[in-house]
Amino acid sequence: MEEKNKLYFDGCDVTELAKEYGTPLYVMSETAIVGKFSQLKEEFLDKYENTRVAYAAKAFFPMAMAKIAEREGMCVDVVSGGELYTALKAGFPPERIEFNGNNKLPDELRLAVKNGIGRIIVDGFSELERIEEICKEENRRISVLFRVTPGIKADSHDYIVTGKKDSKFGFPLDDEVLQDQISRAIQSEYIDFKGLHFHIGSQLFDNGPYLQALDIILELTKKIREKFGVDVSEINFGGGFGIQYIDEERKSYSYFLDPMMEKMEKFCREEGMERPAVVIEPGRSIVGEAGISVYTIGQIKDIKGVRKYVSVDGGMTDNIRPALYQSLYTGVIANKADEEKTETVTICGKCCESGDILIRDLKVPEPEQGDIFAIFSTGAYGYSMASNYNRNCIPPVVLVKEGKSRLIVKGQDYEDLLRNDIIPEDL
Repeated sequence: MEEKNKLYFDGCDVTELAKEYGTPLYVMSETAIVGKFSQLKEEFLDKYENTRVAYAAKAFFPMAMAKIAEREGMCVDVVSGGELYTALKAGFPPERIEFNGNNKLPDELRLAVKNGIGRIIVDGFSELERIEEICKEENRRISVLFRVTPGIKADSHDYIVTGKKDSKFGFPLDDEVLQDQISRAIQSEYIDFKGLHFHIGSQLFDNGPYLQALDIILELTKKIREKFGVDVSEINFGGGFGIQYIDEERKSYSYFLDPMMEKMEKFCREEGMERPAVVIEPGRSIVGEAGISVYTIGQIKDIKGVRKYVSVDGGMTDNIRPALYQSLYTGVIANKADEEKTETVTICGKCCESGDILIRDLKVPEPEQGDIFAIFSTGAYGYSMASNYNRNCIPPVVLVKEGKSRLIVKGQDYEDLLRNDIIPEDL
């Protein structure tokens, strides 16, 4: 039975989790994660034939998350050798792995080819040649898509807008190199050209830019058909569907995907071509709201007439997004969840940086040292972007479900920080 005045998350008392596992602590709800996958099945996979969801591993990807994605029938989108290795070590089916990234290293590509992953999304002028060379050495054939930048400016932070022409990602549409690369892929005995990929940005709430981008991509498929005599058999829409951090109105998956699918099907009917397979890459929208970060309140510094700083035992090392993107969050004192909010405070971290501020001007009950504080919607890009700055340890991750908790990532200790340090003999 849930006690009054305490915060519960997927049936677990957050203050008890803090006692059992310590703080700082990442807590992920399996129920919430599976719930988002179920929505995707209902609103996309079961609704439209020949579709796939490739969970974007960069959002959150310990091996336990790979197992959940596998169990729920998803593919996975990786962007590094480390993410690829994690998926393989977790036993994720290689044919359901898709490899993105603007500078895939030779060893990363070799790992992908050797294991026969499902797709490589080509993202640069010299990448296709490297893939061909590796495939020839390994006597393998691999499927590819080409990532293109449709030139759409989405309404998001500049650091997470990826679809405009001035981007480190993808091939500009007006560059002849793209046509040359597609031609080479079609003719290559080691490459199975599947189609096109685009991604316009992250944390988006308007379907308009997606539809504008799709118009451009569909015209490109028409040009490819006319020029090379082949039909694009697959289009990857990317992801970027926004979530709620403060009071944003989260849109359904259908809001984004239904008009895109209608546009694509209409285009294909008019052109007399079979509708390509459609892939999406949601990451944040699956795990973002499924996670919270839990801290213990330490020093409280009340600067009269200016600001009241409430320090916690974590900070920018476990959530860099407020410092990096000026991202906004909200939270509660978990052991005073129902008390009247009488004070306005700023929640700050313990790093030696003035920018280590997690939440500004938050209304809370009177805070005290030892209180447990929880920040909401930190499931995406919290753990995955964590660092050891100031030689702080990366916190553990706990997976909760219906009142039960399981450790899925051990927290670091000081010995972990020194594990790779070497003192040369001459020092």
